[in-house]
Amino acid sequence: MARTLTGALEFLPLPAARVLSSGAARILDVAVPKLRRVATTNLSFAFPELSVEGRKQIVDGVFQSIARLLLAISRFPRLNASNIRTWIDYEGLSNYFDAKKGGRGVLVATAHFGNWELSAFAHALMTEAMHVMVRPLDNKLIDHLVETRRALSGNVLVEKREAARLVIRALRANAAVGILIDQNTTAAEGVWIDFFGKRACASSAFVKLAHHSGAAVVPGFALWDEKLGRYVLRFYPEVKMTGDVQADTQAIHSVFEQIIREHPDQWLWIHRRWKTRPPGEPPLY
Repeated sequence: MARTLTGALEFLPLPAARVLSSGAARILDVAVPKLRRVATTNLSFAFPELSVEGRKQIVDGVFQSIARLLLAISRFPRLNASNIRTWIDYEGLSNYFDAKKGGRGVLVATAHFGNWELSAFAHALMTEAMHVMVRPLDNKLIDHLVETRRALSGNVLVEKREAARLVIRALRANAAVGILIDQNTTAAEGVWIDFFGKRACASSAFVKLAHHSGAAVVPGFALWDEKLGRYVLRFYPEVKMTGDVQADTQAIHSVFEQIIREHPDQWLWIHRRWKTRPPGEPPLY
């Protein structure tokens, strides 16, 4: 079914493909009501001042964002250096190049925000290929379908189990490595930070890698611009590392929070971000 859907989205005229992708996202919303419940709960933590209708509008936007992501990844085989800028353009690219001047590689701190699949794919076509850390999907057929598309622009996919060796090698060559770091983790693997005014457990591995390698840390996201009718790949100023794992993890996530607040309907609120709780606190979901 996934292959049929992506095939249809790839070859249909773009207006019809947009309608189909929106319909698929709507089906996901209705078929898995837990996702909307989780998103609504998360928004009650993050935006307690919002009305029920205000939260509903954000969740509706999340599913539309998922629809745009699905459409983009389905069209990857048809995207190349000559047409990619009809889908996406840059803002803040100088922040990326400034970071590379250090010569020790760039760790692109990114999140399930906007179109995380298109950001790395497009960067390879518009500027240079990068290494992208991926986690295999549970469904092997869908995983193969997605990974095949991800690699079409020349990016190197790095699975978590082989990450350390390949990432260090890439950074020593002054390459860029993109890593999604916004999701919940266990207390054993993370540090406690403040995220939207609530304690959250965030992985410490990214910051430890930055400390070990000396690589520059630059946040980057592909965000949808409704007025332009396309994405803008924004690289933000480098987040300087201090050597303190907790403080540096907090600094990166504070940048995330600020940008998510500006575009709340483009972050993946359907994830149980606050699942891990400090000792003694009850479950939130």
